[in-house]
Amino acid sequence: MLNFINRLLGRHPERVKANVEIYTWQTCPYCIRAKLLLWWKGVKYTEYKIDGDEAARAKMAERANGRRTVPQIFINNRHVGGCDELYKLNAQGELEKLLSQPQV
Repeated sequence: MLNFINRLLGRHPERVKANVEIYTWQTCPYCIRAKLLLWWKGVKYTEYKIDGDEAARAKMAERANGRRTVPQIFINNRHVGGCDELYKLNAQGELEKLLSQPQV
């Protein structure tokens, strides 16, 4: 039944093979929006909630080429950026391609 509903809505969680990580703050509207898109795509992601954790934020910034804003999103260990970049990838049809690639 769930597969039927997913197909009806244009969702294809069975196609998601990538490892997705997202650094967030609990009340950040951009984080919530990014997670909503990932949820809609059927992505099971690893979330790092870094509220008030400066060491975790420093680690995120190191991985994200110095960017300290949240969210910061990684697909198969590749930094794709924040919420705006995630939605841009989706609009360009590139997000599906990235999510369908298994982690090497």
